[in-house]
Amino acid sequence: MILETLKTSSRLLLATHIRPDGDAIGSLLALGRGLASLGKEVTLFNESAIPAIFRFLPGMDEIVSEPGDFQAYDALVVLDCSDISRIGQVAERLPQDLSVLNIDHHITNTGFGTQQWVEPKSSSTGEMIYHLLGDLGVGIDQAMAYAIYTAILTDTGSFLFQNTTPDSLTICGEMAAKGVDTYKVAQHLFATYSLGRLKLLNMVLETIEISDNGKLSVMYLTQEMLKETETDVDDINGLVNYAKYIEDVRVAVLIQEARTPLDDEGRYHVSLRSNGPVDVGSIAASYGGGGHPGAAAFTAFATLKEVKKEVMRISESL
Repeated sequence: MILETLKTSSRLLLATHIRPDGDAIGSLLALGRGLASLGKEVTLFNESAIPAIFRFLPGMDEIVSEPGDFQAYDALVVLDCSDISRIGQVAERLPQDLSVLNIDHHITNTGFGTQQWVEPKSSSTGEMIYHLLGDLGVGIDQAMAYAIYTAILTDTGSFLFQNTTPDSLTICGEMAAKGVDTYKVAQHLFATYSLGRLKLLNMVLETIEISDNGKLSVMYLTQEMLKETETDVDDINGLVNYAKYIEDVRVAVLIQEARTPLDDEGRYHVSLRSNGPVDVGSIAASYGGGGHPGAAAFTAFATLKEVKKEVMRISESL
């Protein structure tokens, strides 16, 4: 049904989750460009600021932070979101009669929307978009190829995560054949650090604590650290993985202070990474969050001390 809705719709709003990662951005850009090539009027939306590391992707300047009048669209396509609330505050403004297409690969997807296509076995939403573009009869050009390659590369952790599939590797090979400079992508995503980011990494590493059984590692990051190192949220990407590399650790956690002037209490974004068979997606879901078996997150409203104490309790089940 999603395929038919996309074919028959003239005006489409595409959205993905706040704090977008490579899969979210890549899926948004690839599908948006593909639909536009079919003559559709397409608006790409994300409520958050786009991380600087993705600005090399073609079409980034087309993403807007305000969708405008929802009544102007035939349908809303929500990409890479386990729940409709993940698109941000605009979720509260959606008209009851707006058709919502849910395209996602998270096993924790709530099944929201008018129509759903959820594939937990896919490495990424970008992998799904690749197949969807084929079903729509869209020829993938170089710009789409960069977006799809970035989506799959980032969500598989550069093919290090367990969600890497033969299909994802084949697709990335095809995208490289279409002109994607894989070295250029890697440099932008993983090999270009500012001095401030290195200082931030040093500060965060000094906060590492290990659970009594040695199976869980926790580190934290505060707004004061960002201020002192003159860095921002763009520089946080990938930091949690350093805690995952510790011998015998099964789950790594980064607790990031995310409080805003509008918050009455502490607000923390808690990122989890699995270093083995542990399903951190299920753990995050138990706290109202979600994600993949290998990478997930949730939001906590408490003091840093309370959040750390609660996170340490996770080790008891590892």
